[in-house]
Amino acid sequence: MKKIIYFLFLLTINQSIFAQIEKEDKVLQKKLQETLSGFNGVVGVYVKNLKTNKFAAINADTIFPTASMVKVPIMVGTFDKILKGQLKYDQEIVYKDSLDYDDGIVGSLKDGAKLPLNEVMMLMCTVSDNTGSLWLQALAGGGIRINAIMDSLGLKNTRVNSRTPGREANRTEFGWGQTTPREMANLITMLRQRKVFTADASDRMYRNLGRQFWDGEGLSQLPENVKVGTKNGAVNRSRSEVVYVHAPHGEYVYCVITKKQKDESWTRSNEGFELLRKVGALLWNYYEPQSKFKPVDGYEKW
Repeated sequence: MKKIIYFLFLLTINQSIFAQIEKEDKVLQKKLQETLSGFNGVVGVYVKNLKTNKFAAINADTIFPTASMVKVPIMVGTFDKILKGQLKYDQEIVYKDSLDYDDGIVGSLKDGAKLPLNEVMMLMCTVSDNTGSLWLQALAGGGIRINAIMDSLGLKNTRVNSRTPGREANRTEFGWGQTTPREMANLITMLRQRKVFTADASDRMYRNLGRQFWDGEGLSQLPENVKVGTKNGAVNRSRSEVVYVHAPHGEYVYCVITKKQKDESWTRSNEGFELLRKVGALLWNYYEPQSKFKPVDGYEKW
């Protein structure tokens, strides 16, 4: 009897381990390769279906610029300070002209203006306010501290470069931050699964990623009633998007990042923006083949 119980115990463990093993989705892999074919630049993609544990990956472990996706690690760093009692989520903070980086919402405030930290967080996550983001980066203890947190989460390539001692060469190559498609997708998945710090902190951070103002690319290829957690980024030669989709038949996460783009334009027809829309549409139709959704005629005007 003991042998039978022991055998069943081992079988249960092995089944649990097997269930966690990722499997390559070869059909999706081929479809992605076809979609990315001919792109004038370097593209990285990582996609995972959280229900089936199947994935597809193209340059998924190659380092790319984060652009504004770096604001997810900045948010995580800020929450670490909050959990340690060194900041409060709703505390009043005072804006100074010395913080001004650009003409965004926070950068347009008057010297001495007061506002809650959580409103600055909202502006960083929702409209991607740069001055507010750099303000929070400083309040979080700077890039060195945020990078140490990323390392503790197993994200060895996700780093803040800007205003971070010792990372000047990385900043020259990648800009404000750097990551891989797999790591950025994994980070947002950890938030969704409430595995970053505490369950309640993860939940709050994930909710912050559910109010995206810039929804004209990959998000435009999803039905308007489908919940997502997302952050995007763009600089001249790189366009990116990480999206966690609460699809009806199983949640999935994906991250697309480009670099060394030939097309540096800032119009909707930019090759990188078009690619984000193509990948977003491909994945929705692949995972929800019965869906009849198509973007409404004229949506591109907005």
